[in-house]
This record gives sequence, C-alpha cells and structure tokens, in this order.
Amino acid sequence: MAKKGINIWNVCCLLLYITTAVLASRDFYKILGVSKTASIRDIKKAYRKLALQLHPDRNPDDPKAQDKFADLGAAYEVLSDEEKRKQYDMYGEDGLKEGHHSSHNDIFSSFFGDFGFMFGGNRQQQDRNIPRGNDIVLDLEVTLEEVYSGNFVEVVRNKPVAKEAPGKRKCNCRQEMRTTQLGPGRFQMTQETVCDECPNVKLVNEERTLEVEIEQGVRDEMEYPFIGEGEPHIDGEPGDLRFRIKVLKHPVFERRGDDLYTNVTISLVEALVGFEMDIVHLDGHKVHIVRDKITKPGARMWKKGEGLPNFDNINIRGSLIITFDVEFPQTQLDDQQKEGIRSILKQGSVQKVYNGLQGY
Repeated sequence: MAKKGINIWNVCCLLLYITTAVLASRDFYKILGVSKTASIRDIKKAYRKLALQLHPDRNPDDPKAQDKFADLGAAYEVLSDEEKRKQYDMYGEDGLKEGHHSSHNDIFSSFFGDFGFMFGGNRQQQDRNIPRGNDIVLDLEVTLEEVYSGNFVEVVRNKPVAKEAPGKRKCNCRQEMRTTQLGPGRFQMTQETVCDECPNVKLVNEERTLEVEIEQGVRDEMEYPFIGEGEPHIDGEPGDLRFRIKVLKHPVFERRGDDLYTNVTISLVEALVGFEMDIVHLDGHKVHIVRDKITKPGARMWKKGEGLPNFDNINIRGSLIITFDVEFPQTQLDDQQKEGIRSILKQGSVQKVYNGLQGY
C-alpha cells in the first residue's frame, strides 16, 4: 500500500513539473498570433507579416524590440518544424531537444533576402558610387489555385558568396590626376589608375532556400524582390533577386481581372426544361447552379463573390461568369417526332436576316 502511495506521489510530481514547465515557457502560438490548429501556411504567413513589423531597425525607440524579434524567430523555428512542434505541444519549450538552432537572420532572409540592405535606406537612396552586382529576374509559374487560395513556394537557389582567400588583390580602382614638376614654373598633369590593396576573395556557391509567398489575388507580371540575393560584386554590394509571377493557364477557368469565366455545355433537353448542377471551384468547394427556365446558347449567369480575391483587399471578390453552350442531338428526327416537337413548342417560323456584327 505504501509503495502504491509513493508511485501516485511520483506521478503527481511529474505532472506538476510538466505543467509548470509548459506554463513557464513562451507561448509561441500567441507570439505568432495563430491558433494551435494553424497550418504551416498560416504560420509562414503570420511570421512574414510580423517579421517586417517587429524588426528592430523599424522600431529603434522600443528597448524590447530585439527581444520581441528574437521571440518571433524562436516561435517560427519551432512551429514550422513538425517534430519540434510536437515536442513543444507536449512538454513546452523546456521539452525541446537540444540541438542546432537556426539563426533568426537566416530565417528572416529566407523570406525577404539580405535584411542588411532592407532597412538601411532605400536602394535608390544609397551611395551610387558603391558598385552593385547585377539584378536577377526569374519567372515563377503559379497555378490559378494558388492565386485563389494563396501559397508559399520554396525555391532552392545556389547563390555565389564571396569568401576570403589567401593573398591580396587590387580593389577600389579609380582614375586620379598626378602633378609632376618638370622644372621651375613647369608642371605636367597626368591621369593614372590608382588601386587599393584588399584581401583576396573567391566566389563559393551556397545553397539557400527562399520562401516566396504567393499572395491571394496576385496578378501576372507582379514581382517579389529578395534584397541582396542577386549576383555578387566583390568590391561592393550584391544585386537583388526578383521573382516575376507567371500565372499558368487553367483548363476550366479563365481569369479577367478579379473575375473568373467558364463554359458549361448542356443538352438540348436541359436547355429547354431546366437543370441543376455543381461546378467544383479552385479550392474544391462547389458552386450550385439551378436553371428552371429556357437556356439559350451563349446565355450567361453571374455568381457574385465566386471570383478571385482582390489583391489589395482579399475581402472583396470578383464574380464567376458562366456561359452556356447547348449540344444538339446527333440523331436525325423522323416525321412523327418532328410533328410532335412542333405541337409541343407551338412556335412558328422565324427567319430573320440582320447584321449580327453591327457595332463591332
């Protein structure tokens, strides 16, 4: 009986320790402003938004800015890793296994590029005498489903990085005027190239994973810049890397601004007596269509709010415009069937000739 009491006491102590550890640790979900059921996309989206707001260079008057930014990086590192997240959910921050921790600078730059160039002034405002590497523009193909729902795309890039190497090299070369005295009252001015001596460097490829957010409603040809991720310059700053959006064609929907267009083919019977059906949308939800009247070939139906989200305000959505095509029967009608149709429709001959392209 005493042994059983000791075991219960040990279990209670263990539970108390775990509970205390969990309560004492940082609430990573609260730091990121997401629920405990948040998807990895929600976590990435929340981090990307807060990282720009909380960066210390944007909050120079906040003495706690560095701590807030560090907490944000720690929260993202744990919650974006499936195994670390499980450990954190069970035991709190103290239950995380010791191991390699990513630098928050590396996490931040994977979303935005080299942050050292981001808040130190606009690129155009920086010293134009500092040489820069070339910018790189890459086309990034995205699906219409990604435009509708948003997504994060991981791009692995082999980036040339300047590393120190043995020896010296000439650098910062420039043209200077040199004055030489040839005799009393006689001088000669010549232009010559003058260089400094710098440590030698070599370019080494480093693999970088960049996180590109495909925002809802993103438009074709829009660009996402990653500062300092372009071509390097051994005597100056690297250029920028820009991803240019290319929206792929879709087999069902056509985009026009924020509106979506699609065609539906119905039978002649459905065109005459009505029908109902579902259209599977880009995110899998179904748009229900009911027609209880005659549908003419080329007739259109507008479904407001079923288009794409507006890029500037995702709470505003375009329309889904449905155009109906009518498929006629392939079989020929006999005389009895023809007479039956005439008696049902009771429609006389309408043979009107007119300019159908007038105004075009």
